[in-house]
Amino acid sequence: MIKKISIMIVDDQELFREGLLTLLSVQKDFDVISQASSGEESILSATKTNPDVILMDLRMPGIGGVEAIKRILHQHPEIKIIVLTTFDEDELVFDALHAGAVGYLLKDVSPEKLFDAIRTANKGEYYLLPSITAKVMAEFTKTPRIKNLPTNDNFENLSRRELEILQMVASGMSNKEIASSLVIAEGTVKNHLTNIFSKLDAKDRMHAVMIAKKNRLL
Repeated sequence: MIKKISIMIVDDQELFREGLLTLLSVQKDFDVISQASSGEESILSATKTNPDVILMDLRMPGIGGVEAIKRILHQHPEIKIIVLTTFDEDELVFDALHAGAVGYLLKDVSPEKLFDAIRTANKGEYYLLPSITAKVMAEFTKTPRIKNLPTNDNFENLSRRELEILQMVASGMSNKEIASSLVIAEGTVKNHLTNIFSKLDAKDRMHAVMIAKKNRLL
């Protein structure tokens, strides 16, 4: 039996929520267990239903999406939250990611990328579109934000394939997309990333890219 990913949809537009519900319900491994029309409602619903993944709009009446993300993750750090919004202003992107969102998508994203983002987030991995990744990297490579990033003597031990994968991560590609591009198994990509994290002393994908850019590996 397929273990379904439980999902909560948070958006103040009922028509959009219903459309998203219909779209997600077609996927056999998805189970939309709750909906919320505001930040306040999402916080209560998260506690009541404890979904695996939340699709969170940002601009809503009352408590906005960023504040809702903070409060939900304070109480339930295991929940994975993906922003799904119309807006891609730099400040919103940075605030949402700093609050703990693991993905940032725009509402015109293709269904396939939305499905991939949900599955990727459920595994505990980040999922950002290339345009959003570019914003994040530009922000993190500003000197005040990266001056304390660690250096590591193992940089020179990165293999050519590891550097290639790191470049793909920096461009916003998911593990699945990297595997398809390199014609290797997704598990192999994960093994390479584990080695990269170890060699760079990185906590996750974004941290690895930040360290690599700081040390001119990318």
